[in-house]
Amino acid sequence: MAETTMVVRNISDTARWAAVFRANETQRPDAMFHDPYAARLAGTLGVDIANTLPEGNRHAWAWVARTYLFDKFIQREIEAGADMVVNLAAGLDARPYRMKLPPALQWVEVDLPEILTYKEEILAGDKPTCRLERIRQDLSDGAGRKPLFAELASRAKKILVITEGLMIYLDPAEVVLLAKDLAAQPTFQRWIFDLHSPGLLRIMQRTAGAQLSQVGASFKFGPSEGPAFFEPCGWKVIDVQGLLKTSARFKRPPFALRLLSHLPERKGAQGSRPWSGVCLMGRSA
Repeated sequence: MAETTMVVRNISDTARWAAVFRANETQRPDAMFHDPYAARLAGTLGVDIANTLPEGNRHAWAWVARTYLFDKFIQREIEAGADMVVNLAAGLDARPYRMKLPPALQWVEVDLPEILTYKEEILAGDKPTCRLERIRQDLSDGAGRKPLFAELASRAKKILVITEGLMIYLDPAEVVLLAKDLAAQPTFQRWIFDLHSPGLLRIMQRTAGAQLSQVGASFKFGPSEGPAFFEPCGWKVIDVQGLLKTSARFKRPPFALRLLSHLPERKGAQGSRPWSGVCLMGRSA
């Protein structure tokens, strides 16, 4: 336990962990996506984190499916006319570099200063495919993020917000406040996030989460209502895709899990059933 605590220093380091799975997937001949920047962004620290956290490498298929689904939803919304993407808690995401994006598209990354500075250093010699901007902002500061959201909302007409890998680290009250702050901006038209069932959340809390909690990265959010949790906050479900079913199409999970993927999948509340997916939400008004 002491070794893992020394490897993972803070919540931002989980971005390096996620980059490891994108790097490994990119090396496959049948890759679901290609991220040629992921290995550099993960670095040796990312590999060490994956190798020392309990079950740190076991569910690579889920991380890969999450990235794939975010890619698909983002591409769909851009093709439908989104003129700005706001990536909250952007971490080490390299989509503005690796995806084919309209050159005029505004892409704004918001995260803590340390992780954005690190990414800028790694990608200093690379050129994004769209208009990329980085903003250093602590998103847990509600008073600070509201004027930021308002300023961004004034720059475009159809804005897509993405929060990949963020929600699980927030408690339900924090999620409600964030959802309402986003809904308060009329031009924030779509929102993509990943979601976990209470059953899966409990499993994650007992494994990697037990040690991540020691550095302030506790797994907290897995609403019993599923995507419906967000309806009172001004958001409605447009599409939900489960990670297991998505990954099974590409034969990524272990064989036993691929068999489970043939079972019917509910799009709403999952209860004690281990489930995770990616949700595309739209404004309810």
